[in-house]
Amino acid sequence: MTLSTAPSARQRELECAKARGATYRLAAVTLGYPLEETWQALADGHLQEALNGAWQTLGGEPWPMFDVSASLHDLEVGYMATFIHGKRGKPRVPLVASAYDSLVGGQTPGTYMLNVQAFYTHFGLTAAVEDEGHKDEPDHLLAMLEFCALLCHFEAQALEHNRDAAPYRRAHRDFLARYLAPLLKAIRAGYAKESHHGLDLNLAHLVDVLPGWARFQQLALERYVGSSPQPGAKKSAPESANQSMWN
Repeated sequence: MTLSTAPSARQRELECAKARGATYRLAAVTLGYPLEETWQALADGHLQEALNGAWQTLGGEPWPMFDVSASLHDLEVGYMATFIHGKRGKPRVPLVASAYDSLVGGQTPGTYMLNVQAFYTHFGLTAAVEDEGHKDEPDHLLAMLEFCALLCHFEAQALEHNRDAAPYRRAHRDFLARYLAPLLKAIRAGYAKESHHGLDLNLAHLVDVLPGWARFQQLALERYVGSSPQPGAKKSAPESANQSMWN
């Protein structure tokens, strides 16, 4: 975006940035470990209503209504059986990217996670400690969703104050292309093989539609700041915390 962008166009861009951020946050809540308030929000339809509003702002279809797990216990059982438990102590459908060999691509899991962490560090985020989020799991789906929500917040702030939003859009575009979109596709493929363990239908639908939605958002960002670098091209991630990534 340039400073000469028409107010009506800038307002639409702001609405989209906020809707993207809301979708990321709501997805993180929905796909996080089930809490009483999460189940209640699903049972009341409030969570689906919020998702529907953000989804349609970005051009998506109306959010469908599915039956909700009968109780928090049922929600937990399906979630645990799908994303936590599995054979030989490994989840049937992992929510961490480093659990998928196809995503690590020959790197060690540690190196892969350091590359993800470099994005967070550039924007002043530190690793989770104690009970804050997922300690030492920068490649966890929830951490990635929350990071993208933060980038949308920064983008919205820039738009509201008539500043350049391109650095945040480039970071968002690259993070989607390299990390979040591939993880979402891997989770969907894994769930397609393990869809019989009682996962709540609302969560299952989110797992199914998020990869396509993320790809659509990446393309929308590319219309503003160009395509993400192709595999093998020089990466924009820094070698040190002081090196600029997207400015």
